[in-house]
Amino acid sequence: MKATWNGQTIAESDKTVVVEGNHYFPRESVNPEYLQESATHSTCPWKGEASYFSLNVAGKDNRDAAWYYPAPKDAAKQIAGHVAFWKGVTVSE
Repeated sequence: MKATWNGQTIAESDKTVVVEGNHYFPRESVNPEYLQESATHSTCPWKGEASYFSLNVAGKDNRDAAWYYPAPKDAAKQIAGHVAFWKGVTVSE
């Protein structure tokens, strides 16, 4: 699977984990040069607290376009160390 935005590949892996229709990429498959830590957090009742990254690609920002669970609950332990995307990021094979 490949995640792209603004003409660049953000992440690529053949070992994504699909949860609720979202592909979670192993963190090591995500290009760190495009990620910026965000102060945004949200809570899922069964996955736990999510943290976010904004993307900066070729001078364009996409705020909070990636999320991850630093300490997922037991029901979601398979996504520990993984990152998912939304907000216009294309995920395709």
